[in-house]
Amino acid sequence: MSFSHTARGIVRTIAIVMSVALPLSLTISAADARVGGKSSSGSRGSKTYSAPPSTTTAPGAAQPMNRTFAQPGAPAVGAPAAAGAAKGGFFNRPGMGMLGGLAAGFLGAGLLGMLFGGGLFSGLGSLSSIIGLLLQVGLVIIVVRLAMSWWQRRHAATASAYAAGPGAAGPGATGLGATGPGATGPAAAGPTEGPGGPTSFRSGMGFGLGSGSAPLEIQPEDYEAFERLLGEVQAAWSNEDVEKLHTLATPEMVSYFSKDLEENKARNDLNKVSDVKLLQGDLAEAWREGETDYASVAMRFSLVDKTVERTTGRLIAGSETPTEATEVWTFARRRGGDWELSAIQQTS
Repeated sequence: MSFSHTARGIVRTIAIVMSVALPLSLTISAADARVGGKSSSGSRGSKTYSAPPSTTTAPGAAQPMNRTFAQPGAPAVGAPAAAGAAKGGFFNRPGMGMLGGLAAGFLGAGLLGMLFGGGLFSGLGSLSSIIGLLLQVGLVIIVVRLAMSWWQRRHAATASAYAAGPGAAGPGATGLGATGPGATGPAAAGPTEGPGGPTSFRSGMGFGLGSGSAPLEIQPEDYEAFERLLGEVQAAWSNEDVEKLHTLATPEMVSYFSKDLEENKARNDLNKVSDVKLLQGDLAEAWREGETDYASVAMRFSLVDKTVERTTGRLIAGSETPTEATEVWTFARRRGGDWELSAIQQTS
């Protein structure tokens, strides 16, 4: 029947598109390959497995670490959700059991059958072929709906497990160093400690301090160092200057950067980042552990991010048009030393 052949051709086209789109969705992060690879990497001391508090700049929860050297001594808040997500994809996650195996088998068989001219009921009569075609389409729809439902539940569980902390600055705090409700003019050069903790801090470099008292006081020169490191790390990455990165980041972060750069070279890719400008920044939290100080800062910045072919300069991904990104960068310093990049976390 011509209808059967036409319908089979349409479904075969859909199957081809799905087979191409799936690997593309898994590798799309490689196309936007700025420093950090759009993943969450690094360590935040004892807080590595706890999300930094949300801020005005990054009101959503920070994503858990995809790469870290830190080993939790005990299950931290949100760690079970992250560990469960890391155990596998949709079909081999705990609880799928027979459904996962059958769905994966039918989907694989159905797609391959459609791609190569067969199907679940290939070789039977025309009526059976139509029924098989409808069953294959139904299976694809069911599996896609299950996958979308699972992804939504996983995202919600992660956001819940890594619950955000205190919010933004108090009401009315608008000026440089505003210190209380209704304050609008310049008052002090740093955060004000009081019964309710610091309400606002603005250093003139685009950074602000969210509510919630921090056991470590961050000075204006610290904010200047954070903004400087944002630009210098991006520039060293763009120049593939690993030696320079060693002076700007912890050995752990440099190991991740080096690995990512080697992968770019293996693909004959060259990621170029330029025109990095800080648009807004907020201190999420700052604390001290022994001889090491930590500061987690939410930063929204613009940059030109493009990937070109190393040998020809042909544009592979990105453009000359600036784009915006919001990330939480954690900086660390030994007592009396300089700040270094210790972690980068993506935000939801």
